Formats: sequence, structure tokens, C-alpha cells
Amino acid sequence: MKKQRVLILCTGNSARSQMAEGLLRHDAGDRFEVCSAGTHPAPVRPEAIAVMREFGIDISGHRSKHVDEFAGQPFDYVLTVCDHARESCPVFPGAKTTIHRAFEDPPAPSAAAEEERMAAFRRVRDQLREYLRAFPPDSP
Repeated sequence: MKKQRVLILCTGNSARSQMAEGLLRHDAGDRFEVCSAGTHPAPVRPEAIAVMREFGIDISGHRSKHVDEFAGQPFDYVLTVCDHARESCPVFPGAKTTIHRAFEDPPAPSAAAEEERMAAFRRVRDQLREYLRAFPPDSP
């Protein structure tokens, strides 16, 4: 059976989309070929790497990618996980199905203490896992 291709988009490709990529690849990599990208890529957040490691998933080798790296490639699903990415990329020409589900943006180091940031990253990771367990949804 051919794997379905999934592209997960976010603004920075530094937290939410990286965690979603790691989770979907770990939990359903037998069914999906998973990639992630951002409209304004930034380095992968160490907090994302740390909370994924708590689940035994290593995303330390991931790198942030610009959505343009995937231009012209066919995808079965394009999943936007933040409102900004949906607004910046309302149509991805290579997508058969586009799905949007916004998730909280974990705070930057300058915006919150470490304990608060880690709690936010864990909360988002858990919400992503719950959502992706039923991916793809019956109706986008």
C-alpha cells in the first residue's frame, strides 16, 4: 500500500508543526509520509525537542524548512496548525485535501518562565497527539 503524503504547516516550523510531524510519523508512519514546513522558518525550539523526548520521540535531527521547499510536490493532505499559516497559504496547489486546526502557540523564552513554557509545550503536544490519533478526520 502506498503511503499518503502529509505536509504540516505552521508559521515558524519550530514547535507545533515539528511536534505534529514527529507524532504522526511515530504513531502512523506505516500509513503516512510526513513533512513539515513554515511560512517564516525559525530554529526548532529546544522545548519541543524536550517534550517529545518525554514520549520517546526524537526530533532533535529535525530542521525548519520553508514551505517553498515543497512547491509543486503532490500531497494527499496539507494540515495547517496555526491561523497565520492558513492565512498565508490558503491554497496549496499540490494538495488533494487541506485541513485547518489551530493549536496554541507556546510562549517564547522571553515571554514566560521555563516551567510555564514547558507546561504549554506539553499541553500542545498532548492536544496534537489527541487530534492526530484520528487523522484524517472524516470531514475536514
